[in-house]
Amino acid sequence: MKLDKICYLGDMLSVGGDADAAVEARIRISWNKFRQLVSLLTNRDVSVIMRGRLYSSCVQNSMLHVSETWPIRKVNEVALQRAEMKTVRRMCGIKEKDRFPSKELKEKL
Repeated sequence: MKLDKICYLGDMLSVGGDADAAVEARIRISWNKFRQLVSLLTNRDVSVIMRGRLYSSCVQNSMLHVSETWPIRKVNEVALQRAEMKTVRRMCGIKEKDRFPSKELKEKL
Protein backbone atom coordinates (compact mmCIF):
# COMPACT_ATOMS: atom_id res chain seq x y z
CA MET A 1 0.00 0.00 0.00
CA LYS A 2 1.39 3.38 -1.03
CA LEU A 3 0.31 6.64 0.64
CA ASP A 4 0.34 10.05 -1.01
CA LYS A 5 -0.05 12.00 2.23
CA ILE A 6 -0.17 11.36 5.97
CA CYS A 7 -1.12 13.33 9.04
CA TYR A 8 1.80 13.68 11.45
CA LEU A 9 1.41 15.70 14.67
CA GLY A 10 -1.54 17.58 13.20
CA ASP A 11 0.26 18.56 10.00
CA MET A 12 -0.30 17.00 6.59
CA LEU A 13 2.83 15.69 4.90
CA SER A 14 2.78 14.78 1.23
CA VAL A 15 5.09 12.60 -0.82
CA GLY A 16 6.13 15.46 -3.10
CA GLY A 17 7.20 17.60 -0.18
CA ASP A 18 4.89 20.48 -1.08
CA ALA A 19 2.48 22.21 1.28
CA ASP A 20 -0.73 21.76 -0.75
CA ALA A 21 -2.22 19.11 1.53
CA ALA A 22 -1.22 21.02 4.67
CA VAL A 23 -2.74 24.26 3.38
CA GLU A 24 -6.01 22.54 2.43
CA ALA A 25 -6.22 20.87 5.84
CA ARG A 26 -5.50 24.11 7.72
CA ILE A 27 -8.10 26.05 5.70
CA ARG A 28 -10.66 23.34 6.45
CA ILE A 29 -9.78 23.43 10.15
CA SER A 30 -10.04 27.23 10.30
CA TRP A 31 -13.47 27.13 8.62
CA ASN A 32 -14.62 24.60 11.20
CA LYS A 33 -13.37 26.88 13.97
CA PHE A 34 -15.15 29.83 12.30
CA ARG A 35 -18.41 27.86 12.18
CA GLN A 36 -18.09 27.07 15.87
CA LEU A 37 -17.71 30.77 16.68
CA VAL A 38 -19.95 32.26 13.98
CA SER A 39 -22.57 33.45 16.46
CA LEU A 40 -19.97 35.61 18.22
CA LEU A 41 -17.96 36.62 15.16
CA THR A 42 -20.97 37.95 13.26
CA ASN A 43 -22.86 39.37 16.24
CA ARG A 44 -23.36 43.16 15.92
CA ASP A 45 -23.69 43.47 19.71
CA VAL A 46 -20.06 42.40 20.12
CA SER A 47 -17.60 45.21 19.35
CA VAL A 48 -15.58 45.00 16.15
CA ILE A 49 -12.36 45.04 18.14
CA MET A 50 -13.45 42.06 20.26
CA ARG A 51 -14.55 40.16 17.16
CA GLY A 52 -11.17 40.90 15.59
CA ARG A 53 -9.32 39.63 18.64
CA LEU A 54 -11.43 36.49 18.79
CA TYR A 55 -10.87 35.90 15.07
CA SER A 56 -7.13 36.41 15.40
CA SER A 57 -6.70 34.19 18.43
CA CYS A 58 -8.92 31.31 17.29
CA VAL A 59 -9.58 31.21 13.56
CA GLN A 60 -6.41 32.80 12.18
CA ASN A 61 -4.13 30.88 14.53
CA SER A 62 -5.77 27.58 13.59
CA MET A 63 -5.21 28.43 9.92
CA LEU A 64 -1.53 29.25 10.33
CA HIS A 65 -0.59 26.60 12.91
CA VAL A 66 2.80 25.03 12.00
CA SER A 67 2.89 27.07 8.78
CA GLU A 68 6.46 28.15 9.47
CA THR A 69 7.60 24.66 8.44
CA TRP A 70 5.78 24.65 5.09
CA PRO A 71 7.63 25.05 1.79
CA ILE A 72 5.02 27.56 0.65
CA ARG A 73 4.41 28.57 -2.94
CA LYS A 74 2.48 31.50 -4.35
CA VAL A 75 -0.56 29.27 -5.00
CA ASN A 76 -0.67 28.29 -1.33
CA GLU A 77 -0.30 31.89 -0.20
CA VAL A 78 -3.18 32.99 -2.43
CA ALA A 79 -5.40 30.18 -1.10
CA LEU A 80 -4.70 31.24 2.49
CA GLN A 81 -5.38 34.91 1.69
CA ARG A 82 -8.67 34.07 -0.03
CA ALA A 83 -9.85 31.95 2.87
CA GLU A 84 -8.91 34.70 5.32
CA MET A 85 -10.72 37.39 3.35
CA LYS A 86 -13.85 35.25 3.03
CA THR A 87 -14.04 34.93 6.79
CA VAL A 88 -13.28 38.63 7.35
CA ARG A 89 -15.96 39.68 4.84
CA ARG A 90 -18.48 37.38 6.48
CA MET A 91 -17.65 38.81 9.91
CA CYS A 92 -18.17 42.34 8.62
CA GLY A 93 -21.40 41.43 6.80
CA ILE A 94 -20.03 42.41 3.38
CA LYS A 95 -20.65 40.33 0.29
CA GLU A 96 -17.91 39.70 -2.26
CA LYS A 97 -19.82 41.56 -4.96
CA ASP A 98 -19.84 44.75 -2.83
CA ARG A 99 -16.21 45.43 -3.79
CA PHE A 100 -15.07 46.71 -0.42
CA PRO A 101 -11.24 47.00 -0.14
CA SER A 102 -9.71 44.13 1.81
CA LYS A 103 -7.17 46.35 3.48
CA GLU A 104 -9.89 48.52 5.02
CA LEU A 105 -11.73 45.47 6.35
CA LYS A 106 -8.59 44.11 8.00
CA GLU A 107 -7.87 47.50 9.58
CA LYS A 108 -11.43 47.65 10.86
CA LEU A 109 -10.89 44.42 12.81
